[in-house]
Amino acid sequence: MKNVAVIGTVGVPAEYGGFETLVENLVSRKHTEDIRYTVYCSAKHYGQRPASYRGARLKYLPLNANGIQSIPYDILSMLKASGCDVLLVLGCSGCIFLPVFRLFSKKRVVVNIDGLEHRRDKWNRLAKWFLRCSEAMAVRYADVVVADNQGIADYVLETYGKEACLIEYGGDNAVAGTDDASLGGSYGLTRGDYAFKVARIEPENNIAMVLEAFAKLPDRKLVVVGNWENSEYGREVRRRYGACPNIMMLDPIYEPAKLNLLRSNCGVYVHGHSAGGTNPSLVEAMCLGLPVVAFDVVYNRSTTENESLYFSSAQELAEVLQSVGRERLAEIGTRMAEIAQRRYRWELICRKYESLFR
Repeated sequence: MKNVAVIGTVGVPAEYGGFETLVENLVSRKHTEDIRYTVYCSAKHYGQRPASYRGARLKYLPLNANGIQSIPYDILSMLKASGCDVLLVLGCSGCIFLPVFRLFSKKRVVVNIDGLEHRRDKWNRLAKWFLRCSEAMAVRYADVVVADNQGIADYVLETYGKEACLIEYGGDNAVAGTDDASLGGSYGLTRGDYAFKVARIEPENNIAMVLEAFAKLPDRKLVVVGNWENSEYGREVRRRYGACPNIMMLDPIYEPAKLNLLRSNCGVYVHGHSAGGTNPSLVEAMCLGLPVVAFDVVYNRSTTENESLYFSSAQELAEVLQSVGRERLAEIGTRMAEIAQRRYRWELICRKYESLFR
């Protein structure tokens, strides 16, 4: 029996982001009885705190899993998990502690370094320095480094001279919604007649760039779902483009059925992320067979195998949307679904992780 401690997430049931969805699938789709998961969870996030979930043991810590508290949260999780056989650490926040952890533990450590957090615009210079140091410790002291994108794997090899194991994300948890009455009645939308985007409202996701492009195209409708009120950046962008009649800005939607109804019926999915690796919202869109127009960076090209359409400015996005026809979009959607079926199924992703734990 391999006891695997999962460290670095808010916890399960998944209610937050990509890592939480990964853990949800790991514990739900376990293919063998010789692996047992212990998931460390943020007590502050869960009103009810069951001792187990789908066969996984749950351990609660009195700290937030994100922000500055993520550092002691991860370190405390490592200390409590020292009796497990394998530590799966998701993200680098607490990996600054790994040199100390290695002084008293030889347990197998697998670290998914996420999407090069130190390059994100939202962090100040001190935070970027700290995250860069934590990343270096993660790569040096982990038994296995997991990269979720070939671009990240190439970066690890070029920067640290270490091979990373490529394991991406699944997206087949996204299921198409077909309730045209709700689509029209609740949102005033018609199937195939709008573009869609879901993202955290942060500068590196190029929200303002996408909105600027659609402001130039008053005959094209855009629906964006995001956490507009979580930052001054989000509030300012919402004020700037909120008066555009063709742009619908919706607050976060946590019910999968509602989110899938909106995105699965769009005519084109716009993906503006410029940082990170393989983005969960992108592979979910691909699994739904949506035609994708993505920001032109190596991570998005790797995810879509250069088969999408790409843009690097508001003007380019506007030109792409004006020039591409429905037939070409349908071809791209079909190609995205083929790639997703081959690479982004949770069944495949979970088996890859399980092979590392053994």
